[in-house]
Amino acid sequence: MREKEKEKSVCVMDASGPLGRALVARLLHRGYTVHAATYQPQPEEQQHHPRLKLFRADPYDYHAIADAVHGCSGLFAIFNTPAPCFEEEEEMMVEAEVRAAHNILEACAQTETMERVVFNSSVTAVVWRPEPEERERESALDETSWSDLSFCRRFKLWHALAKTLSEKTAWALAMDRGVDMVAINAGLVTGPGLRLSAANPYLKGAPDMYDHGVLVTVDVDFLADAHIAAYECPTAYGRYLCFNHTVCRPEDAANLAQMLLSPRTPAPPSDELKVIPQMIHTKKLNKLMLEFTSGIYGDIN
Repeated sequence: MREKEKEKSVCVMDASGPLGRALVARLLHRGYTVHAATYQPQPEEQQHHPRLKLFRADPYDYHAIADAVHGCSGLFAIFNTPAPCFEEEEEMMVEAEVRAAHNILEACAQTETMERVVFNSSVTAVVWRPEPEERERESALDETSWSDLSFCRRFKLWHALAKTLSEKTAWALAMDRGVDMVAINAGLVTGPGLRLSAANPYLKGAPDMYDHGVLVTVDVDFLADAHIAAYECPTAYGRYLCFNHTVCRPEDAANLAQMLLSPRTPAPPSDELKVIPQMIHTKKLNKLMLEFTSGIYGDIN
């Protein structure tokens, strides 16, 4: 890490989820002062760190967001999507994420010290679209791809709709207000100690994602490293698809299913599944991470 970075403050919002906690720990280790904006209390071991400042996170409260980012040079914007119980809650989730994105980017635009926003988005903001034409079926999706809003509404893919609309809102405000923003479009987040559930909103339509070769997961530590690279590397720009495992084989699907079930529940049979060509890639992120870990900008370990 460059010497001048040690004097900088950055904000993680929301810092209470798995990615937020991983980011806070890494940023503190790298010498930053961290403004941890949370909905829930931080782990006891982090609460008393001399460079950790706790703030209240409320996506509906612009002033709370402005207080958290005051004096910061960077913001890691994370919205931890809950698993809704009713369809009405799912539609409200979409509105909540869009409003959060608007408030966060507006607050950053009004923060004179802000240098870059790293916006945590999702692969689901990329992969959902009507059946492509024959000539497009063999083309892998990349950072230029966006999920189709009408398609998401039609099939009630609320998580994908929320992530797509919130990211589009963030990009529109960033360009209008002159905010330097980078988006990380993450796969399904996994990692030691993380409890996954089949009710995870990301997984709605998972069989179709598998059939189209776009069902992907990302380890939370790798995801945190990618966020830091996107913030610290001056050449980072635009969107980055971020995952380090693709679910394209029957045994991969069975393993993922097992992770979503009780340890005592046997994984469903995968005899009817076939190997699917991977139709999404991380070439852009790979280039960024190679550049970042070369030692020019610092060591992510």
